[in-house]
Amino acid sequence: MKRKLFLAAMLSALAVATSSYGKTLVYCSEASPEGFDPARYTSGSTFDASSKTIYNRLVEYKRGSTEIVPALAKSWEISPDGKTYTFHLRSGVKFQSNDQFRPSRDFNADDVIFSFDRQSGKSGYDVFSSGATWSYYSDVGIPQLVEAIEKVDNSTVRFHLARPNAPFLGLLGLDFASILSKEYAESLVAQHRADDLNLHPIGTGPFEFVAYQQDAVVRYHSFDHYWGGKQPIDELIFAITPDASTRIQRLKAGDCQIAAYPSPADIPELKTEEALTVLQSPGLNVGYLAFNTTEKPFDDVRVRRAISQAIDKDAILEAVYQGNGLVATSVLPPDMFGFNKKLRVDAYDPQASRDTIAKLGLVGSKVTLWAMPVSRPYNPNGRRTAELLQSDLKSIGLEATIISFDWGEYLKRSNDPNHEGEVLAGWTADNGDPDSFLTPLLTCAAVGGNNKAVWCNKEFDALIKEARDSGEPDRRSDLYGKAQQIAADEAPWIPLANGLITIVTKKGVTGYRIEPSDAHRFDGVDIVE
Repeated sequence: MKRKLFLAAMLSALAVATSSYGKTLVYCSEASPEGFDPARYTSGSTFDASSKTIYNRLVEYKRGSTEIVPALAKSWEISPDGKTYTFHLRSGVKFQSNDQFRPSRDFNADDVIFSFDRQSGKSGYDVFSSGATWSYYSDVGIPQLVEAIEKVDNSTVRFHLARPNAPFLGLLGLDFASILSKEYAESLVAQHRADDLNLHPIGTGPFEFVAYQQDAVVRYHSFDHYWGGKQPIDELIFAITPDASTRIQRLKAGDCQIAAYPSPADIPELKTEEALTVLQSPGLNVGYLAFNTTEKPFDDVRVRRAISQAIDKDAILEAVYQGNGLVATSVLPPDMFGFNKKLRVDAYDPQASRDTIAKLGLVGSKVTLWAMPVSRPYNPNGRRTAELLQSDLKSIGLEATIISFDWGEYLKRSNDPNHEGEVLAGWTADNGDPDSFLTPLLTCAAVGGNNKAVWCNKEFDALIKEARDSGEPDRRSDLYGKAQQIAADEAPWIPLANGLITIVTKKGVTGYRIEPSDAHRFDGVDIVE
């Protein structure tokens, strides 16, 4: 309690102290960033605090949609065979600065090549890889896909692919593809401070990093020389507030103007408050329970399917989502291209599940169940969900012990192929392409990354590869439908729910939009008194 009061007082002091600077927007976020180099991570809270504020990519997504629009690349051409992408870079783009670094040049092709090459494992980039797995870069198959990145001149860069790839342009709009300053990186290496690339970030985006107090506050200033124009707000503050109820209390008290993910039980009342605006939108997301398919008893598909029959998804939806979601049937969300509407899935049948567990001699077996420590639209309350799952497992004879960690540690440990038990997790589409789900979550290449099920199925992988390589939408949709059926039959994880995205703002906030990717962007946002 003392910590909450202290932090609230600190935030109020920050707002007062910076009021002379201009307009200050405070966002009550749900989790701490793991760092500020987005290529190292896969968490949405980290992306919000880094790639969505500090950086840009060659292409990006139009605010509030999955439409690809020019960003650091003003235009591009794709060769007739689909294997060469030539990007023409925007001129006059400035990098930010800090107390230790002042850029001597504008953004150019060298920065693009550096930003990708440092994730490739190429010789000479080891200094930037300490503690980094470059999971997203690897999970979406960039090492196998991109044969070379060529600097044509300072304002032109060309990607040479091993084969055509339908999602490729969209991949370049993802967070791992954020463009960093090569000049800044080299200056840090010369000072033996390479880790500062992750700790003291510099990009080309709308806001420049000022300071981070761990688990408390991230501060930014509007970047005066942003190529997209000066932002309406002058200072942006992330007030890190893991508890959903506390986030709303701070919003009401005026400590912040935007708050993420209220408790579903609070949403009806919030909609009646004249001083607040409740924004809601269906999300391209899925919350799920992943088995480690390489450890007993989850290496047996009969056990995984039996547990799937034991889970009362309707009860979870009622208790946890409270009208703000749908029961999930597939590894893809229902509004996404390629969703298999004829998917055959195991029905809820706890008696059949009990019979299978008894037949396999597993009654009384102990298992580990991981509870998410943060709120997400795909799972508003990980602890409550875990408790309901624990009860369902007990009803069929399995004794589940619930564990959890802080969010960064949770992600790190659950991505380790040697983790034990069943992990509550989820995913939100970065774009509208099904590849953004199926490739990073369930392919063999993603084991050791976001494939928390440690599941590798060659037939599934072959379907996904063929779909990526095809330029025909109908063919791709058919292939993704077949892949979903394999995932349903093999049950590496159990889809639980697709959640609504809910954000609450003060009435004076204008220009904020819910993103299909559930990203939180503050470019174009203003406060009207």
